[in-house]
Amino acid sequence: MRTGPLLLVIALLAALPAAAADFDDAAQLPALLAHLRDDDGFSAGELVRVRQALAQAQALPQVVSRAENAKEKTLTWDDYEPIHVNPANVRNGVAFMTAQQAWLERAEADYGVAPAVIAALLGVETKYGAYTGHYRVIDALATQAFEHPTRGDFFLHELEDFFVLSRDHGLDPLMPKGSYAGATGMVQFMPSSVLRFALDYDGDGSIDLNSPADAIGSVANYLANHDPQRAWQRGLPLIVPASVDGDPPTTFPRNQTIPDQTVASLTAAGIRPQPELPGNLIAGWIALDAADGVRNFVALQNFYAVMSYNPHVFYAMSVAELAQRLTQAEAQR
Repeated sequence: MRTGPLLLVIALLAALPAAAADFDDAAQLPALLAHLRDDDGFSAGELVRVRQALAQAQALPQVVSRAENAKEKTLTWDDYEPIHVNPANVRNGVAFMTAQQAWLERAEADYGVAPAVIAALLGVETKYGAYTGHYRVIDALATQAFEHPTRGDFFLHELEDFFVLSRDHGLDPLMPKGSYAGATGMVQFMPSSVLRFALDYDGDGSIDLNSPADAIGSVANYLANHDPQRAWQRGLPLIVPASVDGDPPTTFPRNQTIPDQTVASLTAAGIRPQPELPGNLIAGWIALDAADGVRNFVALQNFYAVMSYNPHVFYAMSVAELAQRLTQAEAQR
């Protein structure tokens, strides 16, 4: 919707000192302002404040490099796994589950997501809130939106949602800090996910994704409702080990982001879950190259729900393995 004449908007924006901004000459800036005006109902004055915020943003070329060279893309599984699945993360995860037992149990009742999985995801994302990022969100998002070579459109949409979030919640857009990708809080939500899935789970009148209660409820809400194709299924595991008979055809799909097989079709190809599972379950084959050989798994829908959070097999595998370790440690206690 429109909230003011376009000519007035242009005049107000032109009155600002364009030379002071890193991004004033970005080719995508007019499109961002138009979306904020037409799709999000920003007034002329609000658009001026957007421009003022961007004038104070800083270009951070290093965040583009970090995004292009994320550990999920560059490390082997043998190097990636111990970053997240290690004794300290298990020990701290058990402490987190003990301290937050009531919220974890409520989230399981509300959304079906197992407490160990919620804890493991937070352990992989931020080590249970210990590492939430030190970049200003506006700097990270603006740099990626205006300078990323291949994902600029994605980050431009996130920058738009960041300004919507700032307006709707009365935030100073220059203040929030997060990751090099612009994700924030214990949960490392991007702005679009904050708008769609963040919850005031403790009912204190505000959403605080650095609060364990709000983080736990928001993660469970995300996994259950983000993607109908990969929605969390109550009671299912994430993965089970698999045996492989011979060599499946090289064209047989493995390590997918969205599964298109069933347990029955995997079994027919010689990929057998251990233990056996109902043949009609949606499933996929995960094959990881490791120093001790290929590790084979049958992944079920909940594994792909985690992949909707971060679309990399290594990421989802680390969440699955850490959740298993946490479950075992809890049982031993």
